[in-house]
Amino acid sequence: MDLLKEYQRYEAPTSAVTRDVEHLEEKCGNLYEAITIVSKRSNQISTQIKQELDAKLQEFASVTDSLEEIFENREQIEISKMYERLPKPSILAMEEFLADKVYFRRPEIEENTEETES
Repeated sequence: MDLLKEYQRYEAPTSAVTRDVEHLEEKCGNLYEAITIVSKRSNQISTQIKQELDAKLQEFASVTDSLEEIFENREQIEISKMYERLPKPSILAMEEFLADKVYFRRPEIEENTEETES
């Protein structure tokens, strides 16, 4: 599925929103861990969106572009504007986290659990 369409379906705000830190802390037991999870997911989203945008813009790349062709490519401009209108990756990541769509695990806790079961 096209990432652009997927992220456009989110009803994420386009500007910063104040969050209840207690609600974030409830999700995984530690506020700092929650922020770290959201941060890592935000980096993943940012990378995915950049790769998709680069791939779409690569279709327009030409070795012998004249200056006039670059400024007149309306389709390329529209694609760029669509990506600019997306909410920031950090906001998308926070929305995913709050909707329980982010998978995370704690390897150190899993190791301790396995050792005590043995």
